[in-house]
Amino acid sequence: MSTCAHLADTSAPVPPAPTPDGCEECLASGSRWVHLRQCTGCGHVGCCDSSPNKHATAHFRGTEHPVVRSYEPGEAWRWCYVDSEIVEVAGA
Repeated sequence: MSTCAHLADTSAPVPPAPTPDGCEECLASGSRWVHLRQCTGCGHVGCCDSSPNKHATAHFRGTEHPVVRSYEPGEAWRWCYVDSEIVEVAGA
């Protein structure tokens, strides 16, 4: 169980992704990504830190939205940038 207050309510709905086909910035620039993360605050889809451009982390730094979830099929977890904590999401 997480001690992070940002991860306390994993049942809250996530806004729809404005770019459901991939990383918003990579799609615009023609870049590639490794894995995708979705901001639970606004729905932004960005590429992970293993990707060349690290757009999900850049989104956090620019907006201070603390939590992302995996946007990969079959994965059900959330990560808090502020507290550096991860939590598995049951039933997702």
